[in-house]
Amino acid sequence: MKKFSILGKIAFFILALNIIFALTSLFIPESFYSTPMGDSFIHPGLLHPLGTDDLGMDIFFQIIHGSLISLTIGISTAILSGFGGSILGILAAYKGGIYDSIIMGICDVITALPHLPFIIVLSVFIGPGIKTIIIVISILSWVGPAKMIRAKVLMLKNEKYIIASKSYGANFFYLTFVHFLPQVFPMIAVSMFKTASHSIISEASLSFLGLGDPTSKSWGILLNNAINFEGIYFTDYWKWWITSPLIMLILLILALSFFARDLEKILNQKL
Repeated sequence: MKKFSILGKIAFFILALNIIFALTSLFIPESFYSTPMGDSFIHPGLLHPLGTDDLGMDIFFQIIHGSLISLTIGISTAILSGFGGSILGILAAYKGGIYDSIIMGICDVITALPHLPFIIVLSVFIGPGIKTIIIVISILSWVGPAKMIRAKVLMLKNEKYIIASKSYGANFFYLTFVHFLPQVFPMIAVSMFKTASHSIISEASLSFLGLGDPTSKSWGILLNNAINFEGIYFTDYWKWWITSPLIMLILLILALSFFARDLEKILNQKL
């Protein structure tokens, strides 16, 4: 029985820490991270562990709230694209014919699109916001799970127990939720972690470019505000204003990647 590696265990700890931060953020008053709590550019100390920004807002509380935003986007996108793509993949494999042609044709079109520029264009037209980002990224992220699940179901649908279930009158929905989904769930779980990682990177990229919700206090917004502050590198402000959200973002992305890698090895003992 394979177990989590050292990196996998560290990744689990980082993910757990981010979840704790996100849950803590739900109970923190909005004023803690959206209104000034002292003078501008206070150095890190007991009262402000990561200092304050140019407006006097506490960076530590903004970092904690950023965990909630990142996990909300990552989890929401993973669920929508993971299960949505899986259902479409099962439909394409099981029904075949015109269903398979249409779904795989759409997959090919989406795969050919340059994702980040496409996300930027849609965000400009639809407008900034967490919901917009979740919807747009989900539209582009279901292709991977759909193709992967389709390949698996193409093999499963010829199994004897599937054929027997069909002979007893089992319909598509019964086969999907009773037979197919339980069989492919490990693959779905791994793909959801990978999708969460990609969606968090996409949100941070949009926010860093100034196309995110300026009121969201996400890590990308924090980086955008810090980078655009005139003369940031001629002072020591960058040491806590830029590095804090950047380190948190890098750690979360790496944690999701390493955890997904170990989870894939554990769930698929053939690897």
